[in-house]
Amino acid sequence: MRPKKTILCVEDNEQVLSVRKFLLETRGYRVVAMASAAEALTYLQDALPGSVDLLMSDLKMPQMDGNTLILRAKQVVPGLPALLVSGTVTGFEMAGVADAFLPKGACSPAEVLDKVQHLVRRKRGPKKQVQSVRPVEAYDVAMAS
Repeated sequence: MRPKKTILCVEDNEQVLSVRKFLLETRGYRVVAMASAAEALTYLQDALPGSVDLLMSDLKMPQMDGNTLILRAKQVVPGLPALLVSGTVTGFEMAGVADAFLPKGACSPAEVLDKVQHLVRRKRGPKKQVQSVRPVEAYDVAMAS
């Protein structure tokens, strides 16, 4: 059995956080829910390396916005994929530091899960491509004949 992927989900709206957590947990993810960016940074600093697979954050939050959270989180955990979610369409322009952006309320649960799956997969790194190796000398000799 594969270990569950862990998503650190940061949202200042308790109801939205609860719905998002439910959606992700019913699809087999382990969700660490945080109500503030400061809590999320503390969690990341104390977490075991590699134990968080994705940071999913609201863009507009009090004290620290999602962009600042992601910048600081990537200093603590380089390579951590980050997904920003915002209720404002213009938020996309402000979401420059995230690996992906989703408009809150304007995308289906299937779209959210698809984006999460893509980013979690990306954390593992690109798939290794198998390249065929041809013996150069044998090819060159055959071509010269």
